[in-house]
Amino acid sequence: MSKPLGDKVAVVTGATRGAGRAIAVELGAAGATVFVGGRTSGEHRSWMDRSETIEETVELVDAAGGRGIALRCDFTVVEDVDALRDRIESEVDGRLDVLVDNAWGGNPLTEFGKPIWEQDLDKGLRMWRNGVESHFVALNRLLPLLVRRPGGLLVEVTDGDGDQPYSTSLFYDAVKDTLRMFGRRLAEELKPFGGTAVALTPGFLRSEEMLDILGVTEQNWRDAEDPNYAMSETPNYVGRAVVALATDPDVARWSGRTLSSWGLMREYGFTDLDGTRPDWGRWFDEVLLAGVDPATADPGEYR
Repeated sequence: MSKPLGDKVAVVTGATRGAGRAIAVELGAAGATVFVGGRTSGEHRSWMDRSETIEETVELVDAAGGRGIALRCDFTVVEDVDALRDRIESEVDGRLDVLVDNAWGGNPLTEFGKPIWEQDLDKGLRMWRNGVESHFVALNRLLPLLVRRPGGLLVEVTDGDGDQPYSTSLFYDAVKDTLRMFGRRLAEELKPFGGTAVALTPGFLRSEEMLDILGVTEQNWRDAEDPNYAMSETPNYVGRAVVALATDPDVARWSGRTLSSWGLMREYGFTDLDGTRPDWGRWFDEVLLAGVDPATADPGEYR
């Protein structure tokens, strides 16, 4: 049985866990060869000291029907990204059709609810390096592969579609706003090469890290104390959004825009793993911004 991305090659940065891992898996399920880049391997843990590894992500990509290739890569280190580029050259003749620029690692560094002068400067600058400098390095080194053939797709993974209020962390918003800007500006750079660039946000994620923060698991996530988590989505949901873009022959119509998992669900009709269609955008507008107590809202109306 042929798969829509069976002849395509993708790179996903920050693919050790969370959205990056799920995007890699969904691209694999569509048949793609996926280069899985991240800082934690079986032999090396990142400073975040989490247990998920790039090798585990590759196993999931393979099991989904794709071909996964793991390479330990700190995307703030130019030499690491050069090694990834060289591996693409040697393994698949330098072909790159989809680049998902997802590296992050900023959650443990974020201090919400404090004015900039009370936040830890070292943490804030490290967040900037993790979340923005890593993207600059990946773009500088990997976009030359993406533009070799018309039809390349760049996805800058961010948080928020640009309409949400201030997060209360200037560092955090500076990173995420910058990534949305990357999607807009790089659309202009890729257009002469027949390429498409977008920014893409998930909703409230049930990532491994977020589940841990809220003290729940994928089996009992509805028990989280935050009532808004009733509208959460698995990381695979945004992964399916990426696949929808990568398989759309008219994907260039989105170029330069900031997209969302829920907005693309409305366009393409994909579901989350449980068959529902979480619409975080509607929940945000009609519950949070409208001042409705989320504990009294019916999540079923938004799924």
